[in-house]
Amino acid sequence: MTATVRGALDLQKLFTARLHAARVRPYLATALFALRPVESRRVPTMAVDRHWRCYVSPAFVDRTPVEELAGVWVHEVSHLLRDHHGRGDRIASQQGLTGRGERLRMNIAADCEINDDVYGDGLARPEGVVDPALLRLPEGKLMEEYLTMFRLGPHTQGLVWLDCGSGADGLEREWDLGADGAYGLSDQERDAVRFRVAQGITGQPGDAPKGWRRWAEEAFHPPQPWRDLLGAAVRSAASSAGAGEDYTYGRPSRRSTSLPGIVLPSLRRRPPRVSVVVDTSGSVSDTELGSALLEVAAIARALGGRRDLVTVLSCDAAAHLVRPVCRAENIPLVGGGGTDLRTGFARALRATPRPDVIVALTDGQTPWPDRQPPCRTVVGLFPRHGAARSWDEEDPDYVPDTPPNWARVVTIGPQPY
Repeated sequence: MTATVRGALDLQKLFTARLHAARVRPYLATALFALRPVESRRVPTMAVDRHWRCYVSPAFVDRTPVEELAGVWVHEVSHLLRDHHGRGDRIASQQGLTGRGERLRMNIAADCEINDDVYGDGLARPEGVVDPALLRLPEGKLMEEYLTMFRLGPHTQGLVWLDCGSGADGLEREWDLGADGAYGLSDQERDAVRFRVAQGITGQPGDAPKGWRRWAEEAFHPPQPWRDLLGAAVRSAASSAGAGEDYTYGRPSRRSTSLPGIVLPSLRRRPPRVSVVVDTSGSVSDTELGSALLEVAAIARALGGRRDLVTVLSCDAAAHLVRPVCRAENIPLVGGGGTDLRTGFARALRATPRPDVIVALTDGQTPWPDRQPPCRTVVGLFPRHGAARSWDEEDPDYVPDTPPNWARVVTIGPQPY
């Protein structure tokens, strides 16, 4: 369907470009044909809203070759599949970002996430496309990570024209038709499109770039209330008094003025460091280990995408290799024997610098440290039902202690019955 005004929009050219995009990116075909084009003379190029409408400038279609238009189709639908509008809303709410300038920065960051693997292999690269190389940033990052790497300034002055619409940053535009307007998809229809695309990507594992494969894996594990609780618990612990605080002489304390000749340091906030201890004992299933890796990625997002601030160690009866987080799928989880998370806590606390927060992901079949660690502790608990709570490799009558009261406990997955 399409709205036409004065018949100026070249629909044949536009749909030819979409067909070309579907041929060279078959795993996105369902999403491409679900996107509803709407003619608009107010958009600079093409833009999307959260309801899966694509607003199209007739002049842009006229001057753009079909091969480049195909790339724009893929670009715009990528914003919607990757939920940039929802993520943009969350970032704006968490960080108090308001105004068009900050939304432009989100649009640039979202484009950097998309464009590092959109073009090539049958899709022509348009002139002036926004990608990480344009801003001298590394490839393969998420929108949230790119937002921490640049600010608007002279080097972004040439990007003020950029506007991929509310589907790219969450801020409604004057041309949006709104939730009750024509041609929009319902929530159920949008979820169905995402599921079909994710299914197509995982069904042909060699055809999609790594970024899309990662997206598809996460699409099959949608956010759950307990994941929000875990993220909130980590953020609360990381922002508590003493966590992530240090003294610096780089910015002297204002009280120094009352003590002539003496320079006092000021207290500053630094990014908190989180150590994740993953229970890899025999009582933890492969599915739960997979969920643990997803929680590691969620914890990194809760810290603003700073994966360098998160380290992971696997632990059964002994603590194993400590690794900084790069990609969750590359973290080896070694173990399979008995459980003693005390060794994991001890190993985490020996790190330099010491973590501000320890997160333990476990089924609870473990002894706990006798003393409260000198940092905040969050326990993500895989539930056990009935007799399963007494499982132990050596003693079937063993009943584990409940997590200590100095830990914030969040149950992961279905609640016990």
